[in-house]
Amino acid sequence: MATATTARLPALSSNLSPEGNLSRYLSDIRKFPLLEPQEEFMLAKRWREHGDSKAAHQLVTSHLRLVAKIAMGYRGYGLPVAELISEGNVGMMQAVKRFDPDRGFRLATYAMWWIRASIQEYILHSWSLVKMGTTAAQKKLFFNLRKLKGQMQAIEEGDLSPENVTKIATRLGVPEEEVVNMNRRLSAPDSSLNASVKAEGDMEWQDWLVDDTPNQEARLGDSQEMGQRKHMLAGALKQLTERERHILVERRLTDEPKTLEDLSAKYGISRERVRQIEVRAFDKLQKAMKNMVVEAATENTRKVDAHAAR
Repeated sequence: MATATTARLPALSSNLSPEGNLSRYLSDIRKFPLLEPQEEFMLAKRWREHGDSKAAHQLVTSHLRLVAKIAMGYRGYGLPVAELISEGNVGMMQAVKRFDPDRGFRLATYAMWWIRASIQEYILHSWSLVKMGTTAAQKKLFFNLRKLKGQMQAIEEGDLSPENVTKIATRLGVPEEEVVNMNRRLSAPDSSLNASVKAEGDMEWQDWLVDDTPNQEARLGDSQEMGQRKHMLAGALKQLTERERHILVERRLTDEPKTLEDLSAKYGISRERVRQIEVRAFDKLQKAMKNMVVEAATENTRKVDAHAAR
């Protein structure tokens, strides 16, 4: 019996490449219907257990609109949208290759991580090390700065106001200087979805992405992914001491973070000591969550090997 571990995943045909004619591509992928849960489950089983390449192809193409939607969220990094979509498609194919329908989640939930990871890796490789930086904090800042600016309605051009710099630095746990520098590096104007496809005509880029029916699959995927993250975070927080957990939550996981001075007064310790506890607790939290991800991946691999051995 053929299995997905040995079968070759089919590549997308050349006429389904966004790098040729992006507007035509965005129009073409809307022709692929979204899958019902049971239909998706049976296709995934056919691919996983029998290496059915047609089933795998149908799983990929039914999610190309999801890839395009996610890729559009990264269009502000100065890279061609077509290239972002292409990298996202690679992630989508990797997700289909590894997807286990017996775990009870929809493919969209599982695929979102692979799509985003593929796009983010491409963006990081495309930006020079001099422009980007290499530390985990800088990468976190790179991918969260625009979102936080939007939440704070910090739409000012050029440098951020000192107040917004402080808020962002506190939220992400990075020095204010890095916030200022990263904001300047990301000052290239965004590509607008409201721009016309052609010089003459009323058709805009966003018209090609609009789906007349509610995308229940994407909404369900977002909900399940958020549930998984909350579950992992709750489990990781339990591995901290009560003081570490309280300081970390008050400093990084609340809408209005407490100051070092507030917490130093509560615990009768210096502000520097509070900062040290915060950093240590955050490191422990990250390691705990990474261990959970590794354990989940190991369990998934074990199931794949079990299927292959049958």
